[in-house]
Amino acid sequence: MRPRGLLIATAVLAALAAAVWWSNRQKKEEPENASSPKLLSLKQDEITKIEIQRRDGETTRIEKSGDGGWRITAPEPLPGDKSAIESLVSSAASLNADKVVEEKPEDLAAFGLKEPHARIVITLKDGKTRTVLLGDDAPVGGGGFAQVDGDPKVYLLTSWVKGGLDKLAVDLRDKRILTFDRDRIVRLEIARKQETFEFSKNAQGSWVISRPQTYRADSWSVDDYIRRLQDLKLDPLLTSDQKTDLEKQFKAGEPVTTVAVTDAAGTQKLELRKNKDKYYARSSAVEGFHLVQEFDAKALDKGLEDFRNKKLFDFGFDDPSKIDYRGARRQLSLSKQGDRWMESGKPMDSVGVQTLIDRLRDLQAVSFPASGFTQPVIEVAVTSKSAEKVQISKSGDRYIARREGEPALYEISASSVEDLEKAAGDIKEAPQEKKK
Repeated sequence: MRPRGLLIATAVLAALAAAVWWSNRQKKEEPENASSPKLLSLKQDEITKIEIQRRDGETTRIEKSGDGGWRITAPEPLPGDKSAIESLVSSAASLNADKVVEEKPEDLAAFGLKEPHARIVITLKDGKTRTVLLGDDAPVGGGGFAQVDGDPKVYLLTSWVKGGLDKLAVDLRDKRILTFDRDRIVRLEIARKQETFEFSKNAQGSWVISRPQTYRADSWSVDDYIRRLQDLKLDPLLTSDQKTDLEKQFKAGEPVTTVAVTDAAGTQKLELRKNKDKYYARSSAVEGFHLVQEFDAKALDKGLEDFRNKKLFDFGFDDPSKIDYRGARRQLSLSKQGDRWMESGKPMDSVGVQTLIDRLRDLQAVSFPASGFTQPVIEVAVTSKSAEKVQISKSGDRYIARREGEPALYEISASSVEDLEKAAGDIKEAPQEKKK
């Protein structure tokens, strides 16, 4: 047998022997160690610092600042991911083992604890520290060996518990390219080659287009755009050469869009450019240049009309309490009394009225013309949580609508108008109940 083959065979046999020994040991000890031992039980608000010292690699340190927030101070100062850091602190404060492996170990090296893979030092408000040692992975079944200062026992941690402690700075840093507070945004501006437009919030807290003119905005589309901005992530593992190349590619790219987001803390800006078939970004919130996936870049390259609210009525799925309809073929004045729709004191067929409501909900723009509104042929007023009035005019074979008190015009399809007229024309009195 060749020397290399002999070495491989020896290593495989050693691994199998270790696995068999560990498996037999588990079976032997399981009945006596069925409970999950508690290694640490600390109050999270008393932890002020956690340092993860690796045998081979970096030392990662997080420290609590005066305002109660956490920051990464080693291997270099970095902005922290609040959720990731809070998870680490929670894991360190309440640490449970899967079982006790050895009450009084004779050789810690057998568990990788003589020179541990990681030493986790937890500092408390009173200056005292607690230390957790992480050793080798268990040869069978997953998890890893651990030991706590002041306790000679060797414990087995599940993979989940061990992973909650064994963190690098890259796991804990804030990877967002934009760091605004989504819940406190007051303004959003998008500048493209062809146009610049702006969003702000009205008194009701809903998004409106405030520039170049005041228009109704599709709030879901605006919120989705903001979510995509916040989901943009940097690559924390870039080499210096890769960072230099990203800068070069960004500067050679053609501008796609520039976004400015303003929250209570100020304004952050993102510049998006395209070079050949790839997209690159620069942010005012974090240093450097960043590669952006094509899917995300295209989702951010949206024009004004993509955010316009195409619906003519805002009542959505709220139940109207009153409907006034004036058309060439039918005039209606419907009001809801209890669970019945009434007109001139007479109960009306609820199925027919509901069809009319559905047709009103369905009215939406196919385009936003600058002009074309003439004499209205249909007028509809709907009262729900608020009062809305829409007028529909006909210009040739086109139908142009407008909402009362707003400058915007909406072109709607002829088929939707025909459906609306038919629904209004089909409403009848409710059938009389048969007397018993």
